[in-house]
Amino acid sequence: YKLTYYTPDYEPHAPDILAAFRVTPQPGVPPEEAGAAVAAESSTGTWTTVWTDGLTSLDRYKGRCYGIEPVAGEENQYIAYVAYPLDLFEEGSVTNMFTSIVGNVFGFKALRALRLEDLRIPPAYTKTFQG
Repeated sequence: YKLTYYTPDYEPHAPDILAAFRVTPQPGVPPEEAGAAVAAESSTGTWTTVWTDGLTSLDRYKGRCYGIEPVAGEENQYIAYVAYPLDLFEEGSVTNMFTSIVGNVFGFKALRALRLEDLRIPPAYTKTFQG
C-alpha cells in the first residue's frame, strides 16, 4: 500500500475530508505502511478488480496518507493524517461517509490498534445535506 497510498508531498485540497487516526502498527510494520494501509482500506484498497477499472481513475478516488507524526510520550503510536477526495462519497449521506472512513479499517491485520481522533468535513460536503 505504501507506494500508492502514502503521499507525503500531497497538499490537502479545500474540499477534501481530512481524518486523523491514532495508529499502533503491528511489530515490524513501518508507520508509513500502517498509515497507507488505513488510507487504502478506508477508500479504494478494498475495491474488487473488474473490467471497468480502466474507466475509473484510482487517483481521483483514493485516500492519501499525507503525514505521519509520532504521538508524544507513547511508544509505537502515530497520528496518520488521511485526505479523502469528496468524489469518493455519496452526497448527503453521513452513513456512507462514516462507513467508508471507519467501517473497514478497525479490523485490519497490519494494525494492533486504531482510533479516529479527528475529522474535518468541508463546507462543500455539508452543503449537500438537506437539513
